[in-house]
Amino acid sequence: MASFFFFFIIIFLSFFHSALLLLNPADHETGGLAVQADDINIVQTRGVLWNNKCDFSVGKWVYDQSYPLYDSTCPYLSTAVTCQKNGRPDSDYEKWKWKPYGCSVPRFDALRFLAKVRRKRIMLVGDSIMRNQWESLVCLVQGVIPTARKRVTYNGPSMAFHAMDFETSIEFFWAPLLVELKRGGPGNKRILHLDLIEENARYWRGADILVFDSAHWWTHSDQTSSWDYYMEGNSLIRNMNPMVAYQKGLSTWAKWVDLNLDPRKTRVIFRSMSPRHNRQNGWKCYNQKQPLPFFSHQHVPGPLIVLQGVLKRMSFPVYLQDITTMTAFRRDGHPSIYRKLITQEEKQKLEGVSSDCSHWCLPGVPDSWNEMLSALL
Repeated sequence: MASFFFFFIIIFLSFFHSALLLLNPADHETGGLAVQADDINIVQTRGVLWNNKCDFSVGKWVYDQSYPLYDSTCPYLSTAVTCQKNGRPDSDYEKWKWKPYGCSVPRFDALRFLAKVRRKRIMLVGDSIMRNQWESLVCLVQGVIPTARKRVTYNGPSMAFHAMDFETSIEFFWAPLLVELKRGGPGNKRILHLDLIEENARYWRGADILVFDSAHWWTHSDQTSSWDYYMEGNSLIRNMNPMVAYQKGLSTWAKWVDLNLDPRKTRVIFRSMSPRHNRQNGWKCYNQKQPLPFFSHQHVPGPLIVLQGVLKRMSFPVYLQDITTMTAFRRDGHPSIYRKLITQEEKQKLEGVSSDCSHWCLPGVPDSWNEMLSALL
């Protein structure tokens, strides 16, 4: 009787293991799209898979004197984010490290990261906040590469940093809406095609790691909108709820990923929106020198809710890198008036000086996003 019971247990465990592989065969075949060591909270399609070991999106900012990991003399930084070079008098914003509750994000190690992505193409796709993150990632790795063994190339809407000895490229592709924005029709108007994406997506083919973002341009008001009409099929639409349009555009992206990418060959990550701290929504970023200590109430932005819904309906395993809450604390990390080198007179008057409360000083907040990205890989 005992031997029969033991045999039954063996058969049951074998069946259970096989069932798990059928649920996600790619994890078995590739060594896993799952995360190593410090497991990260992920949204995985065909239902939500939460890893209880560590939720990277929930935690606090801790002051760390050993940061930053590079300085604003990095040659790949655009002028608008080099806040120290532009005269920002304080620098504590460079020294905060994100500490999730219950675990830690490993400190970025450039050589280890490059070893993990050897012979791979990493492409960051999205808007100027994603360009912000691309510059951060390039500056994090470039210091360990000899000058003659690194270069940047340009190809239409994309740019690529090449680490030649590692046969690796870290690329940025400009597609703030993901779907296609074209001119056409009567009056050569700007038309946002909610169901067309191939003109952008053809550049993404062949990448080993794809990181996407798209939210800011979808929430622009009528005065700052980048299009005159929406188009879906043959229908030209003047007005649409922005979140409905966003859902339609993201669904077009999701369909392309499901139909064109193989999870055994390509990893896909979608980074959630980076909050603004501007006056219109009751925040401000000028002269802020500390992260917010807490929130009086927790607000989940509409674009994040839409994004979560789209990802859950996909068949391709897309990882949601949720940086929205952690970044909302950091009203101190924006360029503010230090998006350019301003005169002493301008500093005193602050009249006519535009303040940037959307992008991020570098070194700064996006470095933490990239430490999370490195842990994911």
